[in-house]
Parts: sequence; C-alpha cells; structure tokens
Amino acid sequence: MTRVRVALAFVLTATLATAAGAQGTARPAPVVEGAAGWAGFLDEEVVRHGLVATAARVYVSRRVSLGPEVQYFVGPNSDRDLIVTGNLMVDLLAPTADRPKRTTPFVVVGGGLFRHSDRFNGRSFSSTEGAYTAGVGVRTWATDRLFVAGDARLGWEAHLRLAVTVGLALR
Repeated sequence: MTRVRVALAFVLTATLATAAGAQGTARPAPVVEGAAGWAGFLDEEVVRHGLVATAARVYVSRRVSLGPEVQYFVGPNSDRDLIVTGNLMVDLLAPTADRPKRTTPFVVVGGGLFRHSDRFNGRSFSSTEGAYTAGVGVRTWATDRLFVAGDARLGWEAHLRLAVTVGLALR
C-alpha cells in the first residue's frame, strides 16, 4: 500500500506543478474526464472486465497534456483491478488559436501501479505491481467545453482496453 501512496503523491505533485507552470498561456484549458468501457485481460483465455475511469489533464504545450488517471475494472466473480497512472497525451493535430480542432486523433502513454484482488478457495488474495498503458484514440468536441472520445489501449498487466470518454474543458 505504501507504493500506491508514493505513486499517488508523485502523480498529484507532477500535476499540480504542471498546472502552476501552465497559467497565463495560450494553451488549451485543463480537462476532466469520465470513461466507461471493456477490457480483456490475457490469461489461459481472455478474462472480460467492465471498466470505469476518471482522469484530469493539464496542457503543458498546445498539443501535449499530462495528468493522473484512475481505472477500476470489474471482472467475473470477485475479480477486481485498480490501475493508477500518470499519463502523457499528445494531440496529433495542433489547435487553432486557443481551441483544439473539432476532431483530433491522439496518442496516450502512461505508467503507474496495478492492484489486483480476487478470492480463491474462500481466501482473499491481492497483489500490486508496476503498470503501463499505451494507445490511440479520437476526440470530437460537441461544444466548446464538452467532448466525446474513443480509445484503444494495450497495457500491463497484459490487457486490451476499449473505452468511451466524456470530457469537460475547465474554462
């Protein structure tokens, strides 16, 4: 649990430092996001999970943003997973003026911690290890503050994630 606290403290510190350095510039506004989707973890066969996630991002340049993400996965029976990462997202199209393009493809990479818990033969089991995620997606702005995105990611613990995200720019 100490590793989880250290990782969370690191992500929070990096995000706050980035936010302080980003004030007063022509960068896009910070965003908060909520996501839902599906993930398949690789084992002897694909173990299907539902997922919910939340994230916040601060732009450090016109196309690059940083921020924490928390993902919670619900698998069969008592299989539960939590992934906490610090993510780097790169918009592949530059914004015009202070506004992003209406539709923008992006690349995302992140690293952090993975926590797995389950029950075997009536006994609880949990483990924590390093995690990473990498993938691509497309974001479409519905209004000047609200967007919808879809992404596909691969990560460790070995899994494929497919998710839909709704985000809000904090202007």
